[in-house]
Amino acid sequence: MKLSIVIPAFNEEKYLGKCLESIFRELQGKNCDAEVIVVNNASTDGTSMVASSFAGVKIVDEIRKGLVQARQAGFVASKGDLIANIDADTMLPSGWIERVLAEFSHDERLVALSGPFIFYDLSKLANLWVKFFFLLGTIGSFIGDRIFRKGGVLQGGNYILRRQALEKIGGYNLQLHFFGEDADVARRIGKVGRVKFTLRLPIYTSGRRLKAHGVLQTGFYSFCDDIWIMFSGKPFRKQSDESDIRTNIGVHTGVG
Repeated sequence: MKLSIVIPAFNEEKYLGKCLESIFRELQGKNCDAEVIVVNNASTDGTSMVASSFAGVKIVDEIRKGLVQARQAGFVASKGDLIANIDADTMLPSGWIERVLAEFSHDERLVALSGPFIFYDLSKLANLWVKFFFLLGTIGSFIGDRIFRKGGVLQGGNYILRRQALEKIGGYNLQLHFFGEDADVARRIGKVGRVKFTLRLPIYTSGRRLKAHGVLQTGFYSFCDDIWIMFSGKPFRKQSDESDIRTNIGVHTGVG
């Protein structure tokens, strides 16, 4: 089972190197068929240079600004049976790849897998609030997938999709740019197979965006995005402000 790790990157020269280091550290010494793709999303800094400094990284240039546009470009360029969507400011913990492969190998109905964030540069109190939101997300995923059979929870920056299922739903929704992209995928792909959110698949990430907007405010707006996606197919927040579409962090539910 081939794994494609796709990393959208817009002006991420500061964080991308650590992200790639964590990936290759996890791959080292393992019998894993994997490819690493960095999508340079109209960056104006040294993002592409950082990516090219790592042997084996495939760089895809996507001039259309937008997270979803970048994810789609990476998906089109990928060859894997599984598409792992992580962000440029994330770092894989030990055992992340093994758990991903084990989950999909043991469950043929599984089409989407996701887990929580651990914010390595936030206070303990902030991370407690985050854990609370992710616990709610886990409950929501179980209810949505197992009871209503209409989807589950995916966390943008830490979710993996089965290629066949993603192809069946037509890829990512290019009408979106950032907000609600993971909720939209969860809503649509949940009609194809099982969506699973587990606290046993965490990933490290920076809390720089949460610091700017606050945990509670971000959680509230993320919840609103999910509700709007469920009923209208559109996010609560507007997509037009390029400075703002890079600031979202939160658990997103896909039920519909």
